[in-house]
Amino acid sequence: MWPDLQNGWRPAVEILILAVLIYYAFRFVRGTRGWPVVIGFVVVLLALTAVTTILDLKVLRWILGSASVFIALGALVIFQPELRRILGELGNLPLFASTSEQRESIEVIIQTAERLAEVKIGALIAIEQSIQLQEAVEAGIKVDCEATPEMLEAIFFPNNAIHDGGVIIKGDRIAYAACIFPLTQRSDLNKSLGTRHRAAIGLSEETDAVIIVVSEESGMISHAYKGQLVRGVTLEELRAFLVSVLLRPARTNHIVKWLRARFTDHHKPAGPAVITKREPRPPAKPIGK
Repeated sequence: MWPDLQNGWRPAVEILILAVLIYYAFRFVRGTRGWPVVIGFVVVLLALTAVTTILDLKVLRWILGSASVFIALGALVIFQPELRRILGELGNLPLFASTSEQRESIEVIIQTAERLAEVKIGALIAIEQSIQLQEAVEAGIKVDCEATPEMLEAIFFPNNAIHDGGVIIKGDRIAYAACIFPLTQRSDLNKSLGTRHRAAIGLSEETDAVIIVVSEESGMISHAYKGQLVRGVTLEELRAFLVSVLLRPARTNHIVKWLRARFTDHHKPAGPAVITKREPRPPAKPIGK
């Protein structure tokens, strides 16, 4: 009787593990750029399997069985950005993280965004997390200096030699300036969206970076994360967002809870690519006119 029970629960465990893996795999790719590819591939595979089974097409069945390795390689190529991002998050478990440096960096970003928005100087700032941004950007000038509002203002000041492009911040230091971020390929965006905002969305689609944008036309502050751009945020909203994303949980938190929170946030159904919180402020009228 005991051997029968042993042989009985093993298949059940295997089915349960496979079901969980398939479920989270679908949740992982849902809302990503590769999601339509997955739907199309699954439909074609199911149709071919049904035809080969009903008509007993042995050659086609052998081809489908032999193509499993190529299918796995194709999935790795298609979902390379998503896989790299999720593996980077898993390798960034919050075991011994200190929040003091991150809080200082957040305040630097807040002060910089406030100053640049007041004088309508455009800015594009990417805060690196677990995925190295240098693999995703082109060009860039190595700076390697302490991140301060004054230094960021000097970099983005008009007519500065390196004011074009984006800045990469690692920890509490400015790593690179004048970087060219990849533009998003989404076709559902408003055509009035500028290059800075499209670059912010593009970089956030390929990495887990947090990108801050200041518009030089309106002084509007925006942030991009995981393919979603939120425009027209206030300084308090920006601070709350940065704290929620950048400040790692305390060491005493359960890793399981952290992973659940990260996966739940990562796999939320994709909403609109751009969310506008408020309209840009009207330009100030000249005094005496």
